[in-house]
Formats: sequence, C-alpha cells, structure tokens
Amino acid sequence: MERIIDTEELTTDEFEKSIRPATLEEYVGQQELKENIDVFIKACKMRNETLDHVLLYGPPGLGKTTLAHIIANELGTDLKTASGPSIEKSGDLAAILSTLEPGDVLFIDEIHRMPRYIEEILYPAMEDFELDVVIGSEGNTRNIKIDLPPFTLVGATTRAGDISSPLRDRFGIVSKLNYYTIEELEQIIKRTSRVLDFPIDDNAAEELAKRSRKTPRIANRLFKRVRDFALVEGNSHITKAITTKSLNRLNVDEAGLDAIDIEYLEALILKFNGGPVGVETISTSIGEEVTTIEDVVEPYLLQEGFVKRTSRGRVASEKAYNHLKIDHNESLF
Repeated sequence: MERIIDTEELTTDEFEKSIRPATLEEYVGQQELKENIDVFIKACKMRNETLDHVLLYGPPGLGKTTLAHIIANELGTDLKTASGPSIEKSGDLAAILSTLEPGDVLFIDEIHRMPRYIEEILYPAMEDFELDVVIGSEGNTRNIKIDLPPFTLVGATTRAGDISSPLRDRFGIVSKLNYYTIEELEQIIKRTSRVLDFPIDDNAAEELAKRSRKTPRIANRLFKRVRDFALVEGNSHITKAITTKSLNRLNVDEAGLDAIDIEYLEALILKFNGGPVGVETISTSIGEEVTTIEDVVEPYLLQEGFVKRTSRGRVASEKAYNHLKIDHNESLF
C-alpha cells in the first residue's frame, strides 16, 4: 500500500538523490546534530584519524541517508552502502568490507534488521578493523583473520530499541533526528524549488510545509506532485491556490491527514463512540491489517494528539472531533 504521505521511501522517491544536499551547510534542520558532527569531523581530520562510528536513529524520512552521504563528502572519502536485511551471511558482510579503502564510510541502513550472528562478526571489524571468517564445509572448517583498513560505519535505524546493547555500545557517536518545524520544511521546499528550477510562492511553500507531517521526504514528494499540477494547468510557478487545489485532489488535508487517516478516525468516533476500542476491532472495521495500522497509520495520529493509546484501547481526542467537525458528546464517556 503506497500512500503519498507515507514516511517510508517509495519507488517514486528516486528523484530525491538529485536534490540531496552535499554539505552540512546546505543541510536544513537538525541544528545541534549538525554542529556536533561538524566538530567531530574537523577534530578527526586534525588528528589524522578516522571518524568514530556513527549511529543515526529516528523516524523514517528525516534525512539519515542524506547525512551519511554528507559525512562521507565532508571527510573527503567514498561511501559504500548496504541494507541490514540484505546481509544474510557472513560472506555478504565480508564482501562488503573487503571493498573498503582507508577512511571510507560504510552506511548500513535498517541496521536493526541485521541478524545477530552477523552483528557478532561486525564487532571486531568495528573495534579492531579485523574480520574473522569461517571458511570450508561442515567438518572441515577453519578461521581466517582479514585485516581491514580503518573505516567509519554509519548505521541508520528507525528502531533504536531493536539494536542489541553490544552493537550500540560500539558506536562512538549516537544521534537522534527529530521532526522538522514548519519553518525548516519551508526552507527545504524552497531549496528543492531552486534545485528543480520551478518557482514557488512563499505562502504556497508554507501551505505545503503544513501538510508535510513534519517530514522532509513527504515535503519533497508533495512538491513534486504539486509541480505536476502547476505544469499541466499552464502556470509558470506554484501558487498557494494551485497548492491547495492539488493537495485536496490528492486527499491530503490541512493537517497532513489522508483518506486512510480520516477513515480510521471516523471509525473510532462514529462506530465506537470515540473508544476505548482495541486495534484489532478497528482493523476489522476499516479493512486494514493490524500491523499496517500500528506501523503506518497510528504513529502520526498519536504524535499529533488525534488519538490516545490506553490500557483499554484507542481513544479519540478532542482534537480529532474538532478536526472532523463532529460534536463531542461527553456523556458517551
């Protein structure tokens, strides 16, 4: 199920690579994290050492991959990329590590999904730049030790709690990415406008930012779609009117909620008197999988205070009633 306001990367997001900032100075938001990373990079260069391993965590779509590219660029080294789920065997990891040159940055996305036995192989690689590999068939195996060049591992995860303590402890720099403000998203949208050479009015950028769920990936995706509407309708730039019209046609309302979010809230309020009700019951009533509701639909609704999660189930907040313009009869509770 692809939703235009999904924070996970979609197949249509390839264009993001062409608008990705290359330096910390160009990177918008995450000010404290940026300043700290800048100091750590400058310090390791002054000592002529490799940068400590970096763990970036936080919700999807906030720029963890972009930061990995920027770190490699600021260090003046190459970036090698891998994904946690794709590293299934020790040979997979050995193949990746064997391509590294001194000072390179290895970026592993979704590092929390790497098998635990692969993690254990990674420990000596991170600590001592050595790789212990078992070769041979069953009954005739032997260990060989491979020296690795000094490198920096940048791990990214949306679920820091799923990373084992031994692996987490081997990262010298651990940083959380936070959701963006409306002002920061406006800056990102205007930068995207300049890079893609398609002008946008200030009030249009603000409207787009308000509906982007505090996430740059969604802001850029919505910009691309609104640009399509503006282009087809003959406008040379994006106005607030075309932005509002386009986003309404895409079923993204003024709070960044889409049709599935609205269906969820209406079911909670109209079918179950605002709750409390279990997620399984809501799942059945709207025809969505429980995992989809918990992982895709609810996070933003909970974060923005439209829904409360209690021991007895989900409860609609006053904000949800007001947003849907439904009278809130307190006697129901």
